[in-house]
Amino acid sequence: MPSRFIVEADGGSRGNPGPAGYGAVVRDGDTGQLVAEAAEFIGHATNNVAEYRGLIAGLKAARELDPDASVDVRMDSKLVVEQMSGRWKIKHPDMQPLAAEARTVFPRGRVTYTWIPRERNKDADRLANEAMDAGQAGRRWEPKPEAAVVVEPPLETPAPKAGWAALADLGTPTTFVLLRHGETPLTPEKRFSGSGGTDPELSDKGRWQAERAAEALAARGSIQAVVASPMLRTRQTAETVAARLGLEVRYEDGLREVDFGDWEGLTFGEVQERYPEDLAAWLGSAKVKPTGSGESFTTLTHRAGVARDKILTRYAGKTVLVVSHVSPIKTLIRLALGAPPDSMYRMELSAASICAVQYYADGNASLRLLNDTSHLR
Repeated sequence: MPSRFIVEADGGSRGNPGPAGYGAVVRDGDTGQLVAEAAEFIGHATNNVAEYRGLIAGLKAARELDPDASVDVRMDSKLVVEQMSGRWKIKHPDMQPLAAEARTVFPRGRVTYTWIPRERNKDADRLANEAMDAGQAGRRWEPKPEAAVVVEPPLETPAPKAGWAALADLGTPTTFVLLRHGETPLTPEKRFSGSGGTDPELSDKGRWQAERAAEALAARGSIQAVVASPMLRTRQTAETVAARLGLEVRYEDGLREVDFGDWEGLTFGEVQERYPEDLAAWLGSAKVKPTGSGESFTTLTHRAGVARDKILTRYAGKTVLVVSHVSPIKTLIRLALGAPPDSMYRMELSAASICAVQYYADGNASLRLLNDTSHLR
């Protein structure tokens, strides 16, 4: 099964431009354990060039471990993160070929970029300085043998700044209003209903719930765009709300529900009876997929993260209604909180419920609302 890695990278230049070097570490995405590191003195260069070189080295180190992996890159360079995420143009001729090389290491869509504060990037920064020290002393940087046992807890998103007031200088956040679709005939029976099943439509109650959500969101008055999963139940829900708001619906495949494989249409009890070992393994690891052609939560996390970043880029500073399913919405909330994968089993998300997450320009996120069903009473 493809791995998930976290790459932390940094670069520095003493003089900018001056003697420069980079450092990068690769961590297991689930445990946070350090699995690879790289550093090099690169001679006379700028900080930005060194940072890009560190990014490339980190990506290549991850590819050597698993060429099919998905990667979350975390850097304290706002420039590199924004440029590689596609939100800022790359104008400097020294960085254009480096960015192009970085994009060739893994296929498009398998790498996401997150800004982190400098204090959260201390290992890559340390390696960059070690490389510069070695280069200026006429030596090659060599890894320390004890480095492989360093363990830090995995972090999905950077911790919020101290104090809410610190967010005031980051400009208008992008707000996701997350709406779960209304009920289908399978919902009250609590049957697995993912993207690999029958794609059921809304029931009469589900259509009523969509109408109530539309009324509540119209009263809210701040929705500026609607993006939805292309599955039938989410299309029907989104189109009901969008018609009330006078907006068009844009569809994003990354927001579809996870594929539950051979479990589609079954209750939890039926799966437990027929596939007890597979179910236990699935509940124990986000990397395990349901029986058959199912999709793991690790895979879902990657595509939901890519969808999130695309929406953030297109609708920066706006309030967007995102109509999706239980698993993708829980995943977006989990990532916003920096919570571990098993936190998804501790969230309740009712049919046609509303959640809200705000995303700030520095990469931080804030959960504002969870499982609001007041419009359905």
